[in-house]
Amino acid sequence: MANYVLVPGLWLGAWAWDQVAERLRAAGHRVRAVTLTGVAERAAELSPEVGVETHVADILAAMDGWEEVVLVGHSGANVPVTAVADRHPERIARIVYVDTASLPSGVAVIDFNDEVTQKAWRAQVGDGYALDVPAYEQGAGRFGGLTEEDWERVRERATPHPWGAVTQPIERPQDIPATPKTMVASTMPVALIHELIASGNPAFAPLGTPEWTFVELPTGHWPMFSRPDDLAALL
Repeated sequence: MANYVLVPGLWLGAWAWDQVAERLRAAGHRVRAVTLTGVAERAAELSPEVGVETHVADILAAMDGWEEVVLVGHSGANVPVTAVADRHPERIARIVYVDTASLPSGVAVIDFNDEVTQKAWRAQVGDGYALDVPAYEQGAGRFGGLTEEDWERVRERATPHPWGAVTQPIERPQDIPATPKTMVASTMPVALIHELIASGNPAFAPLGTPEWTFVELPTGHWPMFSRPDDLAALL
């Protein structure tokens, strides 16, 4: 039996993990899915002060009472999940990144997007403090693999995300803890990831250390919706 803490990416709440959590619990594991401050049922808590450190505290609260956890972060949750793993390695049995990975020190979620996306996000937020849910189209690009029912759930339940959590980086220690780390790659082939590591790409080169493993789960960017059975089995 393992203890799983599941952290959703941008715009999603704990609800995004419902199908995966159900399968893990059926297999005998203990599971806590996290709704981060300012999102989903906690949307009323959104404020200019909410940022990465707020979400680090949310994750630590979810780990309370468990000595060791498998910490799972999807997409834009990579920054607070990485901060928790860096600071409390003794609490982490393994950290699993779902279609994402840890970012280098000083790099925020927004920085990993192309310039067009960054400009569009900044224009949309303006002087505010929430990033609106994008106007996704069914079957479009890397968000494919979802049924109409899945899309309806996303459209109904996704909420704006705290801007601070998107724009704030963390400072990582010089010596990164050698906690086991796994990347579940859904929108990028593992072979390409290894090529980017070998090329010295600054975002991928740090993933070339021995504690990293990579598994491929080809689907869209939300495998918890499109392939929940397979994602639960991998976890």
